[in-house]
Amino acid sequence: MTRELFLCDTNAPLARLEVKHHFESLSDVEKNYAHFIARASWAGARVCSATTSHSSPLLFQMMLDLFADENDSKTIRDMAAFKLKANLPEASWQFFLEYYLILRHPSDLSNFKSFGDTKFIPNVRKDEFQKAVVASGSASALKAFEALKDEIYSLDPPNSLHIGFPADGHVTGYYSQDITKEDVQVVQAILEANSILPLNTRLFKTAPNTFTLKVASASTGKGKTLKSADGVTTVDVEFGDFQPQMFKAAMALRFAAEHTNNETQRQMMAKYVENFETGDMEAHKESQRLWIKDVGPTVECNVGFVETYRDPAGVRAEWEGFVAVVNKEQTAKFAKLVEHASDFIKLLPWGPSFEKDVFNKPDFTSLEVLSFATSGGPPAGINIPNYDDIRMTLGFKNVSLGNITNAKTPGVKPTFICPEDLETYEKWKPASFEVQVGLHELLGHGSGKLLAEVAEGQFNFDIADPPLNPLTGQPVKSWYKAGQTWGSQFGATAATYEECRAECVGMALCVNREILSIFHITTEEDISDAIFTNFMIMARAGLVALEVYDPVNARWGQAHMQARYGILRTLMNAGLVTIEETQDANLFVHVDRSKIESHGVPAVKDLLVKLQVYKSTADSENGIAFYKSLTTVPDKWLSYRDIVIKRKMPRMVLVQGNTFLKDSDVAVFKEYPLTLEGFIESVIERDF
Repeated sequence: MTRELFLCDTNAPLARLEVKHHFESLSDVEKNYAHFIARASWAGARVCSATTSHSSPLLFQMMLDLFADENDSKTIRDMAAFKLKANLPEASWQFFLEYYLILRHPSDLSNFKSFGDTKFIPNVRKDEFQKAVVASGSASALKAFEALKDEIYSLDPPNSLHIGFPADGHVTGYYSQDITKEDVQVVQAILEANSILPLNTRLFKTAPNTFTLKVASASTGKGKTLKSADGVTTVDVEFGDFQPQMFKAAMALRFAAEHTNNETQRQMMAKYVENFETGDMEAHKESQRLWIKDVGPTVECNVGFVETYRDPAGVRAEWEGFVAVVNKEQTAKFAKLVEHASDFIKLLPWGPSFEKDVFNKPDFTSLEVLSFATSGGPPAGINIPNYDDIRMTLGFKNVSLGNITNAKTPGVKPTFICPEDLETYEKWKPASFEVQVGLHELLGHGSGKLLAEVAEGQFNFDIADPPLNPLTGQPVKSWYKAGQTWGSQFGATAATYEECRAECVGMALCVNREILSIFHITTEEDISDAIFTNFMIMARAGLVALEVYDPVNARWGQAHMQARYGILRTLMNAGLVTIEETQDANLFVHVDRSKIESHGVPAVKDLLVKLQVYKSTADSENGIAFYKSLTTVPDKWLSYRDIVIKRKMPRMVLVQGNTFLKDSDVAVFKEYPLTLEGFIESVIERDF
């Protein structure tokens, strides 16, 4: 094992999340509404730390204590005086600050990277780190460092360097150390039988066949005791997990409710509050129904336990919350895409039997993010809610996060793009990526039907004459039973599998001239360049994905990257993409422009049929096996991985601003310098 693989990134490029002028365009009521939702989002952010690992909360608090003023925890200390007292070499001081930087982003308040789910350790030596801790004068930080210093620097045992099931030696905060995959499956069956959603829960084993299910809520107390059908397994439900965070989030949203623009928003805030106070996920589901109905708001938001990417079992969610300002000019493009979405869905290759009976046209907006509390960095786009029953009946919302996709760090050149393609790639990447994000979110995550028994004896398809499975030519033999969900059936594979399906929809449809015209790409030269660049982006991403692959355990550390690797292999097998290895240990991705529509698109559509049919029919056995085969990394690719890691660039770090209510009744927005100290100040002044 190479120690360098786990060292904290250094010289990570900083970019500002540009939103100040959008915030200042809001009315006073809208500014305050946005402010309190941002407060609620960050109030729950410490949950991400605790669900990553059991030691991360103490580590994060230690880092806050190190840099906060001793007389005011919401003010950054005198950094010049701190640096002088620590008396570290310049490089060591930078490494010390960078550990804080990467601890906060992109690794969700822990020392595990969100892109890769692998541990990172400081570049600064342990004795120098301790010297800086002592110089801070913080007794609490010193006590925490003494407790954590060995763990902070430890690279043993190797399995402890990755997020996963504790029983396999991996790390997670969702489960106690002795939980196995089989335990989770047994408990999940009990929860399904009792119609309990596990999204906002953690699971702890207290004795053989006895478990405590901890539910995130401001209220505390014992809940029901649940039993397995055979009476062997007992699950005691306990409320009050993350009680301080849920109380604070609920309180902030009570204030937000006083600044809503309409009754739907007010009711939505009330349901969020109910969810965070009681832990009842049915209240959160109702908040999402109201969110879908809040069409065309000026301020957009969503808060709660949403994505299941980092749960080894794929059923428990991370906390996230965002608030953003709608960019009306950019939203007009997506409105046209939504207007014609029903026609574009018919172009997908799986046929009407595996498509929703009715496509409920969603709200699709381009947003300028004001604040985003989530694991790692904010995504480029979002399609939620993830509740299958709501998506199938009421629909969903799509958002494209404009100031995320447009954030730039000048002078950083992309790796693995050959010199002759670089100019085209850099010119067309923003526009091509915008098309891909739009198609991925709206028609990717928004398409496809789950064949299901929606209630006992009631089906959403003709059970007497079931549709033919295009993979077998026979009537379908499986579907979702009552109480089963896509996530519960496909488990930890569900997230990456779905990202692969959504990405493929974008790749299959990005060649459509009518779609491209919506994004003002109309001339043949521009069309050719935009399509070529989109395939180049995907192929390069599939190669770069190798940096988050763990060859020791043959496992992937990031859902989207695993998906993109699978697509790359598909395009290579189709004869569209080749990878060139140079004499100077570099790699170049080549896409044959002339074969995109003749070879690439048909290959992607063939992949889409398989992904959709397995998903539609709840055929997790064959679907998971197929996806595992698709994304298996052969030994001969490990030399590519070595080159990818050697040339790995540190991920861009977004410096988010903060809102404050100080000398007036109207929230104000504060930006921070694009420096390590500026980033740290932005975190210290945030209300966790």
